Amino acid sequence: MMDRIVALYKKYKEIINYVIVGGLTTVVSLGSYYVCVLTFMDPQNALQLQIANIISWICAVAFAYVTNRKYVFESKNTNRLAEAAKFVGARVSTLVIDMICMALFVSVFHLNDKWAKFAVQFIVFALNYVFSKFFVFRKKSDD
Repeated sequence: MMDRIVALYKKYKEIINYVIVGGLTTVVSLGSYYVCVLTFMDPQNALQLQIANIISWICAVAFAYVTNRKYVFESKNTNRLAEAAKFVGARVSTLVIDMICMALFVSVFHLNDKWAKFAVQFIVFALNYVFSKFFVFRKKSDD
């Protein structure tokens, strides 16, 4: 039984590690967002809503770059600056999607901001994997 679990882990290591790291990144994102809106930001104010969203994004991206590089994609790229720039660029695109969704769900459809933020994370999670795998941490053999 244990051999089978190990074999499955080895076969799907990247995806399993991405789900774990992505889950932790989501906790960082949601946690920092909730700290903002429960302490010093008013999510009913459109500007403050987006500021809280950006703060949570910065926290999550910093955590995600380090953990994705090391544990998920096991990058050996020596040009970390270029790699980090690609990572941030990819995450900016999903930030824009996140912000549009939050504006629509909260400001237009008047949904609860905390539930909206939670739901939007699933869209962002999937897109971040695709961008990271095929754009940021692409192995040389994939070129």
